[in-house]
Amino acid sequence: MTNFPWLTLLWAIPVVGAAVIIVLPASLRQLAKYAGLVVALLVLALSLMLAARFDPAGEQFQFVENHPWIPSFGTGYILGLDGIALALVVLTAVLMPLLLIAGWNDADDRPGLGRGPHSYIALTLAVEGMVLMSLAALDILLFFIFFEAMLIPMYFLIGGFGGANRGRAALKFLLYSLSGGLAMLAAVVGLYVVTSADKAFDGGTFDFRAIVDALGSGKFTLQPGVAHALFLGFMVAFAVKAPLWPFHTWLPGAAEEATPASAVLMMAVMDKVGTFGMLRYCLPLFPDSATYFRPAISTLAVIGIVYGAILAIGQTDVMRLIAYTSISHFGFIILGIFVMTSQGQSGSALYMVNHGISTAALFLIAGFLVSRRGTRAIAAYGGVQKVAPVLAGTFLVAGMATLALPGLAPFISEFLVLIGTFTRYPALAVCATIALVLSALYVLWLYQRMMTGPVTDGNETVRDLRPRELVVVAPLIALLIALGVYPKIALDVINPAVTATLTSIHQPDPPPAVAEGTRP
Repeated sequence: MTNFPWLTLLWAIPVVGAAVIIVLPASLRQLAKYAGLVVALLVLALSLMLAARFDPAGEQFQFVENHPWIPSFGTGYILGLDGIALALVVLTAVLMPLLLIAGWNDADDRPGLGRGPHSYIALTLAVEGMVLMSLAALDILLFFIFFEAMLIPMYFLIGGFGGANRGRAALKFLLYSLSGGLAMLAAVVGLYVVTSADKAFDGGTFDFRAIVDALGSGKFTLQPGVAHALFLGFMVAFAVKAPLWPFHTWLPGAAEEATPASAVLMMAVMDKVGTFGMLRYCLPLFPDSATYFRPAISTLAVIGIVYGAILAIGQTDVMRLIAYTSISHFGFIILGIFVMTSQGQSGSALYMVNHGISTAALFLIAGFLVSRRGTRAIAAYGGVQKVAPVLAGTFLVAGMATLALPGLAPFISEFLVLIGTFTRYPALAVCATIALVLSALYVLWLYQRMMTGPVTDGNETVRDLRPRELVVVAPLIALLIALGVYPKIALDVINPAVTATLTSIHQPDPPPAVAEGTRP
């Protein structure tokens, strides 16, 4: 069973499921929801099996599959998972059934446009399959193909099933992402050219592990100017996807216009491929360039942290407010990656998981409320906790997780990022800490305006969470509490991968400011 293609099966199940669902005859299209849910549950079961079989003390990359693809181009079908990729695979697999249940009725209003449930489910599964392939790919060209391909189903999810301005939002999303992808394509081609001209390789190669091993042993070197240009090509694509300030402007509109489930799919699942790419590719492939640009990228990340929090405070649209909080959180993730400390990167990898869960909870609960009231305007709400106490209570827990309340999952990841940052850049850590105060302001003020006080006119008939919605919300709240109380289950898998990355780029943790055994 060791040679069984588990990772191929992992991404093929949702892709094949999407292909089957999209061609269902008209008489069976209402079954698409149930078929999609079955497919997502199969992927979840497989991901949990992989997590159970993964050995944190074993090889860095496990379940490896390596087959020739286009030998003349030096590219192969190479898949494998390290601890960070595994954590994101499990996150994706856990969220997908919940998103399908949350968006159960999202496509029902458009049957006359040819955009029925079968199209919606197929596109959602297609995104899942491409995200899983991107996380598992160990061939750079293979990664790039699926990194770009996932844009297409996401574009149609936003443009086909979103709000009134969905077309503009979808186009902006696509143009920004494709522009970043073009920069990465140039870098991918450039990397192939420099490997083909080097004696360390028998012709050009896209094998990520081979390139990193040759760099680590000194058999392969890059000229600083070339390395900087290639690094920036990769980094721009990932910064758009993540997104990093100032490449973020497509996100609020896309999140606002997409259905809540599609917005969560975009922010909690797909955008994580951007931060994952920074950690997987930018640092090991271009360690000197990553160190050279580290102060600038860390500064942009802190600007994004504070900027996103400030703009969230001023929003009048609840969905747009949550989108800006994600910009702030992505800043924390990117900051943790580029301070290049073990605490920072472990916190960053854990933050990817925790942000996915907390954003899913907050956005979906807000979406359930908006679907009842028919408006995203914060001012239209008030007193909701009196008519829908369970909805208001779960919204509060999700909001507390967003501001990193101790005992909930995001706290430990944010705490690790700040500790890791302080050991490298104390001033940036202090600036990032300001966002903690700002996040308390926008979350608590949002809750006060929407949930407390007298019941605003029009809210008297707001219903509490239905059983289907509780099936979505309850696991997310449980995960926020479980990972907040016992993050070790995730960190035990993540930490060895972080250690391997820092070792490969020769970045030890900074020495303590005060020597051990001394007193001030």
